[in-house]
Amino acid sequence: MAAVHGEDIPLRLLLIHAHPDDESLATGVTMAHHVERGDEVHVLTCTLGQEGEVIPTELKHLELPVGQPRDPDAPDPLGEVRRAELAAAMTAMGVASHRVLGEDGGPWWRDSGMVGTPSAAHPRAFAGADVEAVGAQVRSLIDELAPDAVVTYDLHGGYGHPDHIQTHRVTLAAIRGMAVERRPQVFGVVTPTSWYEQDLAWLRRELTPQRCAEWGVHLPPEDDTHQLSVVPDEAVSHATVAPDAVPRQRAAIAEHRTQVRLIPGAFVLSNDLPTRTAGREAYQLLDPDSGRPQPVTGPITDLWGARE
Repeated sequence: MAAVHGEDIPLRLLLIHAHPDDESLATGVTMAHHVERGDEVHVLTCTLGQEGEVIPTELKHLELPVGQPRDPDAPDPLGEVRRAELAAAMTAMGVASHRVLGEDGGPWWRDSGMVGTPSAAHPRAFAGADVEAVGAQVRSLIDELAPDAVVTYDLHGGYGHPDHIQTHRVTLAAIRGMAVERRPQVFGVVTPTSWYEQDLAWLRRELTPQRCAEWGVHLPPEDDTHQLSVVPDEAVSHATVAPDAVPRQRAAIAEHRTQVRLIPGAFVLSNDLPTRTAGREAYQLLDPDSGRPQPVTGPITDLWGARE
């Protein structure tokens, strides 16, 4: 495991995500919190999110047509725009470094799109890549940075996106290939049931019909947990609770303008469903060999306290 750090020694975190914006949406509070503590935060993004749905009308021409095969030789202008958005977001976040898998050498991978879509057949679709080979790509960065902790998705990829699940797999493959004494701890993002219920109640209270009409949003279904990695509270081992980090998180989210828009207290994706920016994120400590959560043996702590 990583070495013990005192309060005066910065922690080094590596966050591994599938597409630009995932880092700020799913782990932005943790990133902002640790940046503000003076810790060293690094981000690896596995694809450029070429299959994303575009929100701004003036940029809709960048969105690829739904349901059509992808020409392997065609350019991906949306990917270029999203790479620039990622760079701007990470400047706003203040991270130490941000990279896209392949830009330092090795294969580039492409957004696979959702299950059953034609984009999944693209020869460079990330979900179809060899897990061990991509794991070796990721391992080279882990070896270079020697992080104390690696943060990624849980076994279900948050909401089942093939690229999120593949990111989980390749991250674990990277760490499995390391000597045990050199392995960083690895965490998967989850949502405790109580937080999910509290956030849903907040949305239903704050988003009155008038506000929904004004902001162009609608409330999520009463039970939307099938789309989230929602777990019992007692299955959570670590959490970052840092409301003061929300302004920095929202500043980063604002840079991902093709994919996300902000309303008071929440962000909104292209489906017009709001998600509360509540200033808290939860994790499970994962077993690097199986990818499953390790048993919770003590009180919830944050990533700062998760060292041995």
